[in-house]
Amino acid sequence: QVQLVESGGGLVQPGGSLRLSCAVSGFTLDYIAIGWFRQAPGKEREGVSCISSNDGYTYYKDSVKGRFTISRDNAKNTVYLQMNSLKPEDTAVYYCKTENRCTVVAGTLRRGNKGYWGQGTQVTVSS
Repeated sequence: QVQLVESGGGLVQPGGSLRLSCAVSGFTLDYIAIGWFRQAPGKEREGVSCISSNDGYTYYKDSVKGRFTISRDNAKNTVYLQMNSLKPEDTAVYYCKTENRCTVVAGTLRRGNKGYWGQGTQVTVSS
C-alpha cells in the first residue's frame, strides 16, 4: 500500500524556519518525482516545489525562490522541504504528492491527474 506522510509543520514567527518531511512507503523514490503543494484557506492548491527522480532538476514557485530548498534522501525514501525566512503568506496546509515528472507550464508546477497525496501538514506563520 502506497503511503505518503508529511511532518514538520507548526506555528512559527515571521522570519523563522521549518523543515517539512515527506516519508514515502509502498514503493521506492528512485523512479518518481515528488511535488510539494500548498493550500491556504479560501485559495486553490498551488505548486510550491518539485524534485525530479534522477537528474537533479528542481522547481520553485517564484515567491519561495531563495527561501525554500527541496531535497531527497532515497535511502530513507524521504523528501524534505527546508523553509527559511517564512512569511505570513506562506501559511497553508502543505501536501506532498508523487509525480511521474516535474511538469512546469508557464512557470507553474502542474499536478498530474494520477499519483498519491499525503494527508497534509499545517504551517502557520504568525507573530
